[in-house]
Amino acid sequence: MTVTFKEYEYEQINIEKKAQQTKTLLKKFHHATTLDEAIETINDINKIRNHTDTHFNIAYIRASIDTHNEFYSNERDFFDENMPKIQHLDNLFYQSLLNSKYKEALIEHFGQQLFSLAEVALNTYQPSINDLLVKENKLVSEYDKLIASADIAYKGEHLNLAQFSKYLINEDRIIRREAYNTKEQFFNTHLKDFDRIYDELIKVRHEIALKLGYDNFVQLGYDRMQRIGYSAQDVKVFREQVKEYVVPITETINAQHAKRIGVDQLKVYDQNFTFKTGSPKPRISTDEIIENARKMYHNRSDETAKFIDFMIDKELFDLEAKKGKESGGYCTIINDFKSPFIFANFNGTQGDIEVMTHEAGHAFQVFESLKYSVPEYYFPTSEACEIHSMSMEYLTYPWMDLFFKADTDKFKLSHLEDNIKFLPYGVAVDEFQHYMYENPEMTPEERRHIWSDLENKYLPNVDYDGIQHLENGAFWHRQGHIFASPFYYIDYTLATICAMQFYIKQENDEHQAWSDYLKICQIGGSQSFVDIIKSVNLQSPFKIGTVKSIVEHLYEATKKIDQSKF
Repeated sequence: MTVTFKEYEYEQINIEKKAQQTKTLLKKFHHATTLDEAIETINDINKIRNHTDTHFNIAYIRASIDTHNEFYSNERDFFDENMPKIQHLDNLFYQSLLNSKYKEALIEHFGQQLFSLAEVALNTYQPSINDLLVKENKLVSEYDKLIASADIAYKGEHLNLAQFSKYLINEDRIIRREAYNTKEQFFNTHLKDFDRIYDELIKVRHEIALKLGYDNFVQLGYDRMQRIGYSAQDVKVFREQVKEYVVPITETINAQHAKRIGVDQLKVYDQNFTFKTGSPKPRISTDEIIENARKMYHNRSDETAKFIDFMIDKELFDLEAKKGKESGGYCTIINDFKSPFIFANFNGTQGDIEVMTHEAGHAFQVFESLKYSVPEYYFPTSEACEIHSMSMEYLTYPWMDLFFKADTDKFKLSHLEDNIKFLPYGVAVDEFQHYMYENPEMTPEERRHIWSDLENKYLPNVDYDGIQHLENGAFWHRQGHIFASPFYYIDYTLATICAMQFYIKQENDEHQAWSDYLKICQIGGSQSFVDIIKSVNLQSPFKIGTVKSIVEHLYEATKKIDQSKF
């Protein structure tokens, strides 16, 4: 009998017991008399780590599915408070690895990446910052709960933020504007709450950085994100390429978009309404989406067939938006059950299929990486993770008619355009965070002024149509990564340039494209971002000329789609 996610048993973690077990094994590791004994002990330590992660992730998933669930909400709070202790145990493990007399042989056995990650991790933690980490975690949870608390009355319904999306693709511009303004009342009402939470996060992260010996949080943020093989300067070069080569293309796309829907100037509430004849959206129910996903992945490859059957049979997803559910989408892993899990908020828009294929890319990569004994290798670092997810969006193009039917070409045009237009916004979010953490004493008003300046730089024609708090620079309040995962967002833009190359590979040689994709999924987290892209001959986003050549190719692809019928 198949055991589904709902039947996965949750166990409350005894941190003190885990600490005692880990320290006993670390002592054994230190005194190991043979390499085999050292390897066996590392595997035993990783079993403990996996067990802890398993129940953290079960609690996190169940709390995010239902924020009103008191038990799992409390369990999530427990992990917020105790995560520093868990991190401390990880760091003791990393110290032991790096100081082992068997280090070179262990590198040969487990690979260099584990040791590179260990070195970076040791820079980011010491027990003296425990209380500050607890405070940081609680502030992030406060932000998540505030976003999830949205319960907005509109047209006889009570909607969360995700559920407004269906109105933002309405053919009636008056309805789009009204819905957008109604949704924005939530952000305007809580303007000071968002500003306060972020102000406290900036200050606590700056204090953490100083205690760890950094000048400010920027390099600590990079170390937390496990940046290996490139620097903030490389990222700056990438951002400059986006400004020079991509912003002009996005302005052309926006002008075409405005003409296509019959308006003189795109307003913020027009952004998701891409076609006068109606935005592309799935023409089938959620259950049918799931079954068609099974068909798609059975056709895609033997590996994806096995993967999708596992996911569906074990009900390893929660897809529809509903009251009390957190916003957004993610994929995580339930380690001991060797199960990826997909969380989404379907709302009847094309984003439902985009998030499904995106998170399925993460989940498939995890599914292929579970062969490793090292938890660090289940996922690669985040910029590499996003290659798998974004490339999967492109590699499933041949089956989009299963979901969009007559709207398939509309979807492809919209998806290609959106990915190009995303790049300037993504680098704006990154540059904003550099300003914030380099200048931690800024006031909320100064922060919002910086955001407005960056909009003028990267999104020069954005038009908020008189929505005051947005015109005053508060749009970033809705970007959860800025609050929860500092410096994460650039990962999406770097991965976009890599994923676009998989689109080009598929055009040229579908078999080779899939072979390369499967290869990087099976590499998992055992290599760095730089080495992963080298392994399948992807051009580096940091190399001058890469952004221009790749984005221009994708833009040319949009021009090959006949828009006259739209």
